[in-house]
Amino acid sequence: MEKNELLLLTEDIIASKIHLIRGVQVMLDFDLAAIYGYTTTRFNEQVKNNIERFDTDFRFQLTDLEFKNLMSKFSISSWGGTRKLPYAFTEQGIYMLMTVLKGDLAVKQSKTLIRLFKQMKDFIVQSQDVMESPALLKLSLQTQRNTNDIMQIRQQMVTHDDISIIIRDFTDPKIKKDYLFYNGQTVEAAIAYNEIYSSAKESVYIIDDYIGLKSLVLLKSVAENVKITIFTDNRNHNLHRSEFNDFQHEYPKVDITLKKNGGIFHDRYIIIDHGTASEKIFHCGGSSKDSGKRITSITQVEDIMLYQDIIANLQQNEKANISCDA
Repeated sequence: MEKNELLLLTEDIIASKIHLIRGVQVMLDFDLAAIYGYTTTRFNEQVKNNIERFDTDFRFQLTDLEFKNLMSKFSISSWGGTRKLPYAFTEQGIYMLMTVLKGDLAVKQSKTLIRLFKQMKDFIVQSQDVMESPALLKLSLQTQRNTNDIMQIRQQMVTHDDISIIIRDFTDPKIKKDYLFYNGQTVEAAIAYNEIYSSAKESVYIIDDYIGLKSLVLLKSVAENVKITIFTDNRNHNLHRSEFNDFQHEYPKVDITLKKNGGIFHDRYIIIDHGTASEKIFHCGGSSKDSGKRITSITQVEDIMLYQDIIANLQQNEKANISCDA
């Protein structure tokens, strides 16, 4: 197979190849071809041979104006002469490439890409104090959508031997990750909360005194028509009124009610479908706003009857007020 000169990857090099187009972060086909050691033509042939895997939100072709604007902002040395307009691959599309491109080189380069995107997600969370709330909300929501999509792709990927190597590499303790212990297993934090929340059919109760913007973003996975009640006294005022209003405006079908918890809770809890035969209670060692930042655990409670009186009393509490932005 015809190959380009291999592009040796560093964080700075890959970051320079990521562009913001149509409101999402993308990489272009000729840069990805260089990363994986293909010519652009051969690279796109591999994609076309598996085109059913690349929906329009995974891969799209730039317009002439989009590419001219891009060339005016960046030095795009990979582009030479008159060619077809390049294709842009979103983060989901890049993860899908990992199911298409095989071999030791593809695995090695894919690992580096995974780590970079993980660092980018970490940056979004860690930059809350310096970013405007509405901008952070949009970035956080997009990140959560990407995480959910990646989880679905990963479930398909584990049947491929080459891709299994990538997943196993996620257990390397030297690589910074947002992981926690969920029922005795190490799980990526966002995926653990996604699994719990998406299992609800009727209601979600959250007892957490220290909620924040990330707590709301994680609730994006709750199904429509499921009622969510957060019992919180919002200690330290981590969640601001503008953030809550922005989230409700962006996702009006996510039905959230805030109630006071009366200041009697030290630990955090999640109650799924209270009062039904499928009720589940989870004891959470830390707040969802800090999920994965420190060592923490989420464990399902075996004897839910112990908590029924407590939950009944909580339901009688008055609505909580969120402070204005400081």
